[in-house]
Amino acid sequence: MLTIKCARCGAKLMKYEKVGKGRVLRCFKDRIVKDYTVKNGNLVQCPYCGNVIGKDQGSFIKMCQGSFTYKGTKIP
Repeated sequence: MLTIKCARCGAKLMKYEKVGKGRVLRCFKDRIVKDYTVKNGNLVQCPYCGNVIGKDQGSFIKMCQGSFTYKGTKIP
């Protein structure tokens, strides 16, 4: 389970179940356990500072690298 936080202000954005090794490029919506983000059209933003975290692509969110940090364990 990963905890994804905003790189700008450090606010908690979501809890995500990452499967497999590697970077977080996409967050599939069915694996998001808790979501604290704000949707503005197809943009996914931090609710506190407005930092754009990713773009909603339907079944997943395409993450913008460098706009978030994460901590936790990945499921192999």
